[in-house]
Amino acid sequence: MTSPSETENSAGTAPPAKPEKPAEAPVTQETAASPTSDATTTAASAPAKPSVHKTDYEKDVVYLYQFTRCPTLPGISPFCLKVETWLRMTQVKYENVDHKLKFKSKKGQLPFVELNGEEIADSDIIIKQLTQIFGKDLDAGLTAEERNISHAFSSMLNNHTGWVSRCWRYRHPGQFLKAAQMDVKRMLNSKLPKGVLQFFFKLAFKSNVQQTIGHGLGRHTTEEILEFGKEDLKHLSQYLGTKPFFFGAEPHLLDCVAFAHLCQFVYVPFGGLLEYMEQECANLLAFVERMKERYWADWDEICKTLELNTHLPKKVPEEEPKKAANESAPAADEKAPAAEDAVKKSEATVEEVKKEEVIKKEVVEEVVTKAVTEVKE
Repeated sequence: MTSPSETENSAGTAPPAKPEKPAEAPVTQETAASPTSDATTTAASAPAKPSVHKTDYEKDVVYLYQFTRCPTLPGISPFCLKVETWLRMTQVKYENVDHKLKFKSKKGQLPFVELNGEEIADSDIIIKQLTQIFGKDLDAGLTAEERNISHAFSSMLNNHTGWVSRCWRYRHPGQFLKAAQMDVKRMLNSKLPKGVLQFFFKLAFKSNVQQTIGHGLGRHTTEEILEFGKEDLKHLSQYLGTKPFFFGAEPHLLDCVAFAHLCQFVYVPFGGLLEYMEQECANLLAFVERMKERYWADWDEICKTLELNTHLPKKVPEEEPKKAANESAPAADEKAPAAEDAVKKSEATVEEVKKEEVIKKEVVEEVVTKAVTEVKE
């Protein structure tokens, strides 16, 4: 089931992208048969072409599209962190795609993955399909009752607990940026001044408050929302108890989901919920550290370098073959023509600069003339 909290840029951790001209979708049998399609008679039987960003993909490698890294944790979206943690837990080969926040899935979401030329969107659907494709069921061995409990807690985390964090971030964008130690300029890969980007970032977050109201949780006061969060954390803590993981000695899917959401409370602290966990739910903090040590050995490296693929083997740069001395040094008879060409290029550059200055002067004079005319009128 699609989690409503993943729509519109997933966890709401980045401002919505500016509307762009929609890309032309590949013509499929469905679009060809549509009465609004222009290709009703031309491509009705044409096979659908794979519409993926990674066209030079490697077979059976999962290409993950998510938000950029953060200095306090690898993923500021619990849904992105959930998918990447699942990939690490199952040891499925994957690679993060550095898309500079340019792409979203066909459903308008992050995260999404591409596998063998096909796109899969929504974290729950991604995990479900990859489980079937690779035969990696984290809940294998659980009883029917334990699977029911896992589903109930996962639904709470995805559709309620996660919105506690989201409500706070949307209402307090400035505090969120500070808590996450985020550099908006780097995150958005923009050349605009940092102050301008932060202004629009905060403005975009404020406009997303309406989403939380539509969900229902955003209709409450901040204090009431934080109390809802504490209640969720308390029940999660009580079920974990003294166990290392939620169903015993080994982690399962619920552990993956809980870890991804709890990290948002621990590493981007807000509203006193971290202090509440320290006082009332210390076992949850120990659980987060346990999962982190087991599956995120490169955590500190990621937060320091903000690199996406620290889990992959480092590529050793190939040394360029050294040129022979006689190849690097030009022959004496070659130097003269080279010098002449350099002089000619220099003279041409000077002429171009002079022409540009004349043009600029004419443009400025024209602008000034128009301005004076408008003032007189």
